[in-house]
Amino acid sequence: MIAMTCRAAILATSATFLGTGSLAAQELQYWVYSDFAQGDALALQQEFIAEFEAENPGVKIVISGRGDDDLTSGQIAGAASGTLPDVFMNGLAVGAQLVEVGALANIHDDWMAMPQEFRNQFDADAIASCTPRPEEMYCIPYTGFGEIMYRNLTVLEEAGIDTATPPATWEKWYDQMLKVSESGKYAVPDQTQVFNSVASMYAVRGDKSKWGIDFEARKTLIEPEPMTRVMQMFVDMAPLNSGTSRNDQGTRDLFITNQLAFHVVGPWVNPTYAQAAADSGLKYDFVLVPGGTDGDHGGIKSYEFVSVAPGPNREIAWKFATYITEKNQMARWAKLLSRYNANAAAMADPEVTALPLIVRSVEAVKYAMDVMPPYFEGAVPNCYRSIMTDMASAVADDEYSAEEGAEELIAELNDCLAE
Repeated sequence: MIAMTCRAAILATSATFLGTGSLAAQELQYWVYSDFAQGDALALQQEFIAEFEAENPGVKIVISGRGDDDLTSGQIAGAASGTLPDVFMNGLAVGAQLVEVGALANIHDDWMAMPQEFRNQFDADAIASCTPRPEEMYCIPYTGFGEIMYRNLTVLEEAGIDTATPPATWEKWYDQMLKVSESGKYAVPDQTQVFNSVASMYAVRGDKSKWGIDFEARKTLIEPEPMTRVMQMFVDMAPLNSGTSRNDQGTRDLFITNQLAFHVVGPWVNPTYAQAAADSGLKYDFVLVPGGTDGDHGGIKSYEFVSVAPGPNREIAWKFATYITEKNQMARWAKLLSRYNANAAAMADPEVTALPLIVRSVEAVKYAMDVMPPYFEGAVPNCYRSIMTDMASAVADDEYSAEEGAEELIAELNDCLAE
């Protein structure tokens, strides 16, 4: 009943705007991630568009799929030229950059004007990510992820590991990695190659409250002692890894062919592994990422968001944004993709909670660390990411001790932020 009430309110309000005559015959440009603009995902997006257009005669919504980099570069260029898409998706990590160039409307007042039932549908922490300061809000959190650990059960069993109970701590996980390596297989991808995998390992043994940037002081929050522990993890894993990154097709191929034991990543790889299970008998599962202590867990989390551009179509663009993020639509989206999203009411839908991957993802988010906080407060310079991966790799290659690497990392990060 609540979902239907919100849906009716959103559509009725949209129709009211159109009834003034000033917004008739509007064409809205709607930019989405490229994988949301193909196959079943595109078909469902087109359903949402058709429903909204039917309730709002005279509105035409044109959907366009863009790769991650194209979304950001297109929005930056559009802000400069006055040709921004009206409604669009992107990730929290680039939110501050988009605010700085004027690509995002401040939707705080629009949000507060929505029915309380609608606002209550969303995860409170996700909403906080879009709200850097009082009376400033730049997005509606959309799809997201809490990182999970995929386990190749065949590789583990052949290494003599009991797979009934997942490893609960780093020490127990590392012990299993050693056994896998002794059996002649790879334990993990190279976790130093990609910023997100460095962040992921920090979430296992670092201080999660000290991961991020103080933009006012232009300094990293990372401290030497927890970062030393993390650097030692890269040293320990160096002889056990596959040499491929978490994002490489080669990593997925090694996992599918029973050469790799663990793959810590988001839920988007599950369709590939599920297909391999059906086609070639891959035996795998997905569990929470181990933490530094029993009862805690690692892993990173983040959200994609939906936002609107400032400009003449802002009002009806906002109404479309609220329609596609409302519980009824987000529950359909979750059931189609088996993917976690920020609409907590949708995540609690009985048909959604019947999906094991979503259940595990919801649980993972409770423990996971934001990948690049704080959001919308300042743009993270590219040197910050590259320094992180370069120093992790240097420590893994024995160019520095773990302690030296942690100290040098912090110094270089602060120099990067001070530029």
